Amino acid sequence: MFLHGTSRINDRGHLEIGGCDSTELAKKYGTPLYVYDEALIREKCRAFVQAFEESGFAFQVAYASKAFCTVAMCQLVQEEGLSLDVVSSGELYTALQAGFPPEKIHFHGNNKLPEEVAFGLDANIGCFVADNFYELDMLNRLAAERGRKVEVLLRLTPGVEAHTHDYISTGQQDSKFGFDIASGQAMEAIKLCLQYESIELLGLHSHIGSQIFETNGFVMAIDRLIALLAQVKNELGFEGKVLNVGGGFGIRYVEEDTPLAPGAYVKAITSAVRKGCAENSLTLPELWIEPGRSVIGDAGTTLYTIGSTKAIPDVRKYVSVDGGMSDNLRPALYQAKYEAGLANRMTEQAEEVVSIAGKCCESGDMLIWDISLPPVKAGDVLAVTSTGAYGYAMSNNYNRIARPAVVFVKDGEAEVVVERESLADLVKNDRPLKKLQCQR
Repeated sequence: MFLHGTSRINDRGHLEIGGCDSTELAKKYGTPLYVYDEALIREKCRAFVQAFEESGFAFQVAYASKAFCTVAMCQLVQEEGLSLDVVSSGELYTALQAGFPPEKIHFHGNNKLPEEVAFGLDANIGCFVADNFYELDMLNRLAAERGRKVEVLLRLTPGVEAHTHDYISTGQQDSKFGFDIASGQAMEAIKLCLQYESIELLGLHSHIGSQIFETNGFVMAIDRLIALLAQVKNELGFEGKVLNVGGGFGIRYVEEDTPLAPGAYVKAITSAVRKGCAENSLTLPELWIEPGRSVIGDAGTTLYTIGSTKAIPDVRKYVSVDGGMSDNLRPALYQAKYEAGLANRMTEQAEEVVSIAGKCCESGDMLIWDISLPPVKAGDVLAVTSTGAYGYAMSNNYNRIARPAVVFVKDGEAEVVVERESLADLVKNDRPLKKLQCQR
């Protein structure tokens, strides 16, 4: 099991994160438990910012809050000087509750509701990333009703297919997201924005996918975006101020994953933009990126308590934990892979291959297939690493299972930033029938 950030094995043979013994965290806060290494989150934020500062570009690094959105996380991101992406009124509300500066919030989404657009306009957020013609019309109309202009980036699909799972690949032409460049939709949308009286077009945006380990896809997307910008300048006399190339930078989940350092992604992006602008006589734009998983992913570890086992001779041994697809949907959703270890027995030799099963009533509720561990016992604490992104964000109440607590750890101190749901929480929005009738 690879140890990220401040994680280490302490003198008791236990997994320690942020100076906190994980077995003590499990005892105090219960399991399943999301544990976040605060120092590692801050380190990742600073690495992206530093890389851009060294590039000489004007820039914004916007944390993609869909990866993990809580009040505490929004506060941390603000402290590190990042901007923030949101994709719903819920994420926007969370950010505002955290005191996040609205002018540094960008609103994404392929089907923003009228009330969500109104919420963003009334909160005076920084910009909207428009995804379709329906939204452009709505933005123009709602902004006009308020007697103001709204700043907009156009999300484009550059026709670049990232080497990732189909469910998280978004830059190809056949995508629910954005205006397609190849068909001429993108140019049509640009012309429309320049005609609308209540829209100020800032520039262009693209996002080619997630969990990307190389830079060629970003460079190809940038080449196509800059070619379009050059065409727009020649035909319409318009130069965008901002070029947003999205996120999707990969992290290490398992041994075969080989992510690049934040600086390597930024260097490739800034070099491609500088080269493309020089070749096309374009003014260098302000560059924006949107790291989410790469900021928060490997800073998270989920702790579980092991319960039952089932050994099928010559087939498989199942080891069940007290969580599963209710706190980590990714393995069931798109066969995501993880590493794990016994947090209370980290120095013991692995002697058997087992498969980690969740407690939900689904055969597909499997967290890890075929992992080598020491002989497991009921009561052991299993630590699954790199669960910081899309674990809590996708958590659910399937089988009426309560969502886990979230703790941030740093310098030997643990702080609960999300309370564990109670059974009472599960029914607080339920309403009984006022009158039951039996009709024959």
